[in-house]
Amino acid sequence: MNWEQLLSLKRQGDKSKRLRIEQDETRLGFEVDYDRIIFSSAFRSLQDKTQVIPLSKTDFVHTRLTHSLEVSVVGRSLGRLVGKKIIEKHPYLQEVHGYQMNDFGAIVAAASLAHDIGNPPFGHSGEKAIGEYFSIGKGQQYKDKLSAKEWQDLIDFEGNANGFSVLSSSRPGVSGGIRLTYAILGAFMKYPKESLPKKPTKNIADKKYGFFQTDKKFFEDVALELGLIPNKTGDDIGYERHPLAYLVEAADDICYTIIDFEDGINLGLVSEDFALEYLIKLVKDNIGVEKYKTLTTKEDRISYLRALAIGSLINDAVKVFIENEEAILAGRFPFSIMDKSQYKAQMDDVIKLSVNTIYQSREVIEKEIVGYQIIQTLLDKMITAFSNKFEGKASNYDTLILKMLPEKHHIEKENLYERLLHICHYVSMLTDGNALKLYEMINGRKNN
Repeated sequence: MNWEQLLSLKRQGDKSKRLRIEQDETRLGFEVDYDRIIFSSAFRSLQDKTQVIPLSKTDFVHTRLTHSLEVSVVGRSLGRLVGKKIIEKHPYLQEVHGYQMNDFGAIVAAASLAHDIGNPPFGHSGEKAIGEYFSIGKGQQYKDKLSAKEWQDLIDFEGNANGFSVLSSSRPGVSGGIRLTYAILGAFMKYPKESLPKKPTKNIADKKYGFFQTDKKFFEDVALELGLIPNKTGDDIGYERHPLAYLVEAADDICYTIIDFEDGINLGLVSEDFALEYLIKLVKDNIGVEKYKTLTTKEDRISYLRALAIGSLINDAVKVFIENEEAILAGRFPFSIMDKSQYKAQMDDVIKLSVNTIYQSREVIEKEIVGYQIIQTLLDKMITAFSNKFEGKASNYDTLILKMLPEKHHIEKENLYERLLHICHYVSMLTDGNALKLYEMINGRKNN
């Protein structure tokens, strides 16, 4: 892979290439993309979607929105620091093509901002609830009517693939269609493959999948424009990652490791003494002891250590990326950046503690159970009504249910897979609160 292709400014529908040297210096193409994401309805909905604690009423607990903003800030720092070194190493990128280190920062920041934009309500349990509606629930009845890859898309419903639809698609009824530059779509794509074949692999890019069958053609267009390296054979589609996708992933890894942990401390799920013991291991080489002694509250102490920890991890991630740039460009780096961090053991310790004390706390589990029931009920009612309408046997109840769909979702879909995916997309783009509200209405409960 080469950087001049990877930094493509092309957008969906463009008939010719866009050049960096033609850009208005006051508002670069990649920065325009950041703005487009910020002003999208899909991004705004993240303000009421779970990061760790579903349906939390506590104001300091992170939502998907605040998490995404923080990941974008870390991503911008990673991109700029890497970009500075890349430009120094490959000066022709600036001298011939006009790229600056800030372009790298803008690409990673925008992709990081959007990294959770396709995630369903109620956290990762929301993805599982959609998948299990088909794999072990009432949706099993559709298996024999779909291709293997279409079925896999549904039983392994993936927020990353849904996000690609949101960011790139102009298909009717799909939220978004934001029409971003291909460079940012490439950086967004952590898993540039389709849902099958699904097999054990050590390549981090194969851990999940990144696009639905409905988006396959457009994804291939993006991959070809960027010069991504194919890593599948036959009719299967899969590529090595865009190099900047490693930085988007690293930004997310850094934030959820440290900031989810901070949420757990502020909620009282992790004791301060225990927390300090873990965080000190990440910052012992650059902590200002005298400054630390002046901090009188738990929040101030944790905030100071969190900032230092994130700084340490950013600098180390940049070091790992630059040391492995050639391998990454050649498609020979099957790891996440943080897997090769000198702080990997410390991060693993923090994550293990978070799993035991935060992600598996009673409050989280109870609300995930509620979210599970909500999502499966909405899917069943909507899919049944949508299918009955198509088959010409809709009841009055089905008609009433479909009237709850926003106007843009009232679309005729002759293809069964597209009908099912259409409803999955609608449910996935609901906020936690709106999903609960719709569930209560369908079950005859009064909404206040």
